[in-house]
Amino acid sequence: MRFRVLGPVSLSPRTPSAAKPRALLATLLVHAGEVVPVHSLIDELWGTEPPRTATTTLQVYVSQLRKVLADGRDEGDGGDGIDKRDARRNEQHIDARRSDARRNELRIDARRRDRGSAGELLTRAPGYLLQVPEGEFDLPRFERLRTEGRTAYQEGDFGHASRLLHDALALWTGPALSGIPHGVRLESAAIRLDELRMEVLEQRIIADLRLGRHQELAGELLALANEHPLRETLHAHLMVALYRTGRGSDALRVYGKLRRSLVEELGVEPSPALARLHERVLRRDPSLDWQPLRDTAGTSTATGTPGTGIRTGAATGTGADPGTSANGAGRDGGSTARGPEASRRATAQATHTEQTAHTEQARQAGHTGQEGDRPLLAPGPAPVLPAVTPGFVGRHEELARGERALRGSAGRRPVRVLAVSGSAGVGKTSLALQLAHRVADLFPDGQLMMRLRGPQGRPLSAAQAGATLLRRLGDDTPGAPSTDPEEVTDRLRRALHGRRLLLVLDDAASVEQIRPLLQAAADCAVILTSRRSAAALDGAEHLLLDAVRPDEAVELLLAAGGERMAQDPVAVAEIARLCGCFPLALRVAAAALTARPHTTPAALAGRLRDERTRLGVLREGDLDLRSSLMTGYQEVGPALQRAFRLLSLAPAPDFGVWTAAALLDTDRSVAEETAEELVRAQLLEARTDGHTVRYAFHSLLRVLATDLVDGEADSARTRRDTVERLGRTYAALARHADRRLTPGRDWRTSLEPAPTPAPAPPAPTGMEPDAERIVGANPLRWFREEATGLVEMVRQTHAAGLWPLVWQLAGAAEGYFHACAAWEDWEETHRLALDAALRAGDTEAEAVIRYSLGDLAWQRREADRAVRHYTDAQHAFKLAGDRIGAARCRIGVADILLGQGRLEAAARRYGRALALCSAGGDSRGVVAALNGLALVNLRQGRKEAAMRQLAQCRRAAERLGDRRWAEYIRRTAARLTSDAPRRPAHAAHAVEVRPGMWLIGTAAPAPALSRAGAA
Repeated sequence: MRFRVLGPVSLSPRTPSAAKPRALLATLLVHAGEVVPVHSLIDELWGTEPPRTATTTLQVYVSQLRKVLADGRDEGDGGDGIDKRDARRNEQHIDARRSDARRNELRIDARRRDRGSAGELLTRAPGYLLQVPEGEFDLPRFERLRTEGRTAYQEGDFGHASRLLHDALALWTGPALSGIPHGVRLESAAIRLDELRMEVLEQRIIADLRLGRHQELAGELLALANEHPLRETLHAHLMVALYRTGRGSDALRVYGKLRRSLVEELGVEPSPALARLHERVLRRDPSLDWQPLRDTAGTSTATGTPGTGIRTGAATGTGADPGTSANGAGRDGGSTARGPEASRRATAQATHTEQTAHTEQARQAGHTGQEGDRPLLAPGPAPVLPAVTPGFVGRHEELARGERALRGSAGRRPVRVLAVSGSAGVGKTSLALQLAHRVADLFPDGQLMMRLRGPQGRPLSAAQAGATLLRRLGDDTPGAPSTDPEEVTDRLRRALHGRRLLLVLDDAASVEQIRPLLQAAADCAVILTSRRSAAALDGAEHLLLDAVRPDEAVELLLAAGGERMAQDPVAVAEIARLCGCFPLALRVAAAALTARPHTTPAALAGRLRDERTRLGVLREGDLDLRSSLMTGYQEVGPALQRAFRLLSLAPAPDFGVWTAAALLDTDRSVAEETAEELVRAQLLEARTDGHTVRYAFHSLLRVLATDLVDGEADSARTRRDTVERLGRTYAALARHADRRLTPGRDWRTSLEPAPTPAPAPPAPTGMEPDAERIVGANPLRWFREEATGLVEMVRQTHAAGLWPLVWQLAGAAEGYFHACAAWEDWEETHRLALDAALRAGDTEAEAVIRYSLGDLAWQRREADRAVRHYTDAQHAFKLAGDRIGAARCRIGVADILLGQGRLEAAARRYGRALALCSAGGDSRGVVAALNGLALVNLRQGRKEAAMRQLAQCRRAAERLGDRRWAEYIRRTAARLTSDAPRRPAHAAHAVEVRPGMWLIGTAAPAPALSRAGAA
């Protein structure tokens, strides 16, 4: 095997000797098949203080690894032998493993075909990707053996499970990822892998206990208990093994030693399960004795090998696993039947056998069983779960977190309640079932799933839920109370007392509904699913589900959609995106394709592109995405329903509280509470960067909300009123931010009296935004957060015919567009604003917009177009009687003349504009005109005059409060007084003419302008 991480990191035939290349190899291996960004690799290798040459050094390490990989690629991969042994082992168990062997053969063939690309380190933006075949890498082989071993255990084939898990453990040669320095990623991966190793080890021990190998296990468990002195499960296995080999006193000493360690080091007592085991050892409980399991014919078996007729779906010893019961594994006379139909036939034919097997099997591993008083329920097979959702993919992190919570980890006890929450259609029930099957070995008395809603989707009351649970547990007592909550809870408490059950309570409506159930089920573990977060439950672990990752969404579509889906990967990726990576939407899309053999994935993607019909497309049979999404909407009150609809009209993908206040026509505090209520109802998402909170819709929920808006009787009026209300708020905030970002840029708002172009009606009293608090001290950050919404508001106000708002919004954003060189947004918004001004017949607004378009054309090096805009704007300003505006246009034309080398003409226009701006009190115009005159004098070789004008310009900029311009003038003056004689000739023709704007050369008629970025 060429690649190893389950122990010291190594690569055959030659492992890099230096520590950092080995750490790089390890990082790429634990993320094999994934792109690892360069910045993540640098962080892993050098931590928070990388050297300046980190990127270059990383490239050197990558080159070294590629050479090592290339040297070993032609020496054989060693994968065939491994997988041939897998195939031979599977053939020995052909009755139980025929399909697995066939899959292995297919994988072998695929690896042989792909061997030419084995072990390649590829460059993939934004980092590197290492491709490693499974046959050459110990980690995926370990994962595969682990999965096969778990499956074999679930199917009752304990001998085969033990062999598979033993093979998995044999791959380990030491602690995971040892021999290299660990960064954050490698440390986390090492912890995860070592925990997986312990999980596999304990699963193998349980299988061996089921097989009666107590004598062989005793020595191994003694060593393990010494190595892990606080791991209760290992000590429990050891106590059972010792007891069954006639060493009951040693088993008691093991418990005493563990208890002392827990009390002294952690201050806690052993778990209730371990304490009960201790009590049973003390009284020599006969149920602790191991007895061979018996098949339906009464034949004894001590090995648990396939074909013995043993059913293991009922609770047995250390682990009843629902795999058999759910998937229908049953054996009779050496034949094997699989599938749901076989399960139903076996259940119908062998009810008595199951009940007998349940009583007998519950003693096999012994240490998790509990005798207890159970007078309410008749003996019978333990409750079992439904089968897992077919085609379940992804959710690896969520499943691992949930399993850690239910199993417990080092220094942390298992949780009793795991609350899984998320919006409708996100896959809560599927994940809960998957997780319940994975931890079923912890619950010897079985697992039970119950939906907490009636046939019409109405929530059950707490009493109804308790009565239903009693019936599911087998309590058929005539006249049993079903309406008195206290009596139901009391009966349920007595029925569940001492039973190690796993309850999956699906689709809870409220904490009030489930609290009585949880109080009654004190000895049980509970997986709870609900749309609302059950934050009020004490001691619960919470797992919030969101949409799956894009790669998992594609995998789900391929698994559910069959071969046709796999034929068009581009269309599949688009379908996943249009479905918002929502599991239910993805399954409906796959079903829709399957139901229409004549349809292609590309055609399905085309139908999904139209938001107006998307939810209608995502409906097939009883799978209806819209109905599923509507359940959460229908459960909230009218006020929240209205808010859900109106907030969908927000112009940006996410929005702040002030946007919500404007959309809802209310104050900030009410808007914030309303948004938070929608978040709790899983109808809205809250996102934070650690400083501010912004809200957003999942794409499908936004489609639903806008669809509901369109369905209103007066939807057009609702939309127009909302756009106007939000547009006024955006305009007020943008003007404030613009004044902070570019003081004096809009001379009409900085002069007294201030001419204003046809203002929109004021906002209602109490609704005016607190601009100072919302924008804060960083107007540029505010613009960056709101730029998308601001541009969209210009589009929406134009579409609604709100002409004054169109040019007010566009004009307020000009300073931001200029500072960030956002030319496309500048062009689009001002074209719409010019159209609005012409439609409204507003000459001054037309002049302002044309002047701004002139500035844009000048930045884009479109001199002729810029001159036309400036000239038209100057004429319109004169008609409107705005002398300052006309002077600004003169400065614009002078800038163009300066760039063309026409210095005298430029100087005349700068001088005239300076006089007009000084007389009119326009400080910004004075700064621009003085700057232009200084540049003219500099070009003409009059350095002293240029320095005097720059000094005047800087004082004017400081009075204005514009730090960008003040800093620009300081830089320009510093260049003149420093090393100008030593600068190369070409640099002398590169002049910064405005903050961040450079003029390259002056000899040619049309020099180049370069945008260096915002100062």
